[in-house]
Amino acid sequence: MRHTEFWERMELALGSAYARSWARMHVMAELGGRTAHEALQAGVPPKEVWRAVWATLELPARDR
Repeated sequence: MRHTEFWERMELALGSAYARSWARMHVMAELGGRTAHEALQAGVPPKEVWRAVWATLELPARDR
C-alpha cells in the first residue's frame, strides 16, 4: 500500500475534512502510542498503519 492509497482510505472512512485531523490527533497503542501521522513519519509502512486505523475505527472487513 502506498501513502496515497492510505489517505484515500482514510478519507473514505472519515471524510476528507476530518481524515487528516484524526490522523494527527488520535493516539493508538497498536502504533506504539503514536498517531497515524507520527507512525507514517517514522517510517511505519502505510499498510501497517491502516490495519491499526481499521481496528480502532472498527471498520467492516471489506475495508481491511
